[in-house]
Amino acid sequence: MTLERIDPDGLARPETYTHVVVAAGSRLVFVAGQVAEDEDGNVVGRDEFPTQARQAFSNLGRALAAAGASPEHVASSGSSWSPWTKIICR
Repeated sequence: MTLERIDPDGLARPETYTHVVVAAGSRLVFVAGQVAEDEDGNVVGRDEFPTQARQAFSNLGRALAAAGASPEHVASSGSSWSPWTKIICR
């Protein structure tokens, strides 16, 4: 899939995102939320936000690769961060 990034005239040109993305191609991949767990389901970096973020993004990369995609193919993403102790008890 190719992504055409467009910043229309009359809108500010942001440094970190593009206002419009047109996806061309016939394949869409949807990835479930990724968390700071290793392949055995163990929490990685408990109480260490940077370590947890690295693990979650590493897991996202693995999920994309399994579908034949990589981060540059992502048209949209969202994130939500919460301390593990508030989400699950292990």
